[in-house]
Amino acid sequence: MWDKIIRTGGPIRSTLNKGTMEQDNFIEQINGKSPKAFHDLFQDYYKTLVHYSMQYVKVLEDAEDIVQDLFVRLWENDAKYESLNSLQTYLYTSARNASLDFLKHKEVEKRYADHAMRQDEADEDPDMKVLEEELYRTLWQHVEELPQRRKEIFKLYLEGKTEREIGELLGVSAETVKTAKKESVRYIRQRMGKLFALLCLLDGGKFFAGW
Repeated sequence: MWDKIIRTGGPIRSTLNKGTMEQDNFIEQINGKSPKAFHDLFQDYYKTLVHYSMQYVKVLEDAEDIVQDLFVRLWENDAKYESLNSLQTYLYTSARNASLDFLKHKEVEKRYADHAMRQDEADEDPDMKVLEEELYRTLWQHVEELPQRRKEIFKLYLEGKTEREIGELLGVSAETVKTAKKESVRYIRQRMGKLFALLCLLDGGKFFAGW
């Protein structure tokens, strides 16, 4: 749904240039989940927020991912905004917090990598084993929270089946499977927070590479 929104065509008048009554109407549309209003908002703020995030994370691709996720969360949550100013505050505050969280995740990855390099390969660290078990327990806990169809798709994915195989088993298209996977990973990443970075490292790129 979000991909369709950001591709929606039509003329755009910047939200920054709207009069007070127009701004009030625009906020009502945002609160009412109007695809056109969200499209205009995305077009107005995406590049600016990416530049803002870049001040923290330094890498363009990372900043773009952060801001895209921000707009997806904005679309999916039920928050209501009283004014354009309050919405702007939310956007910039969320971009800053998400950028800082990203940097924290990178630091967690670095610490884990340093630990792995020091670890004697012939002698498994019992504390690390406990951590791995806790991470996978947490993962499956959040998998069970997914909507039924997405849960079915994601479990088959974790079993190693391809998008085509899953689609044939469940009678859906490969594109539907791909979208469900992305939505499931996004949800799990949000629920696990900093632990998701460790999960990706433990996974070794088998299931969560690039997520």
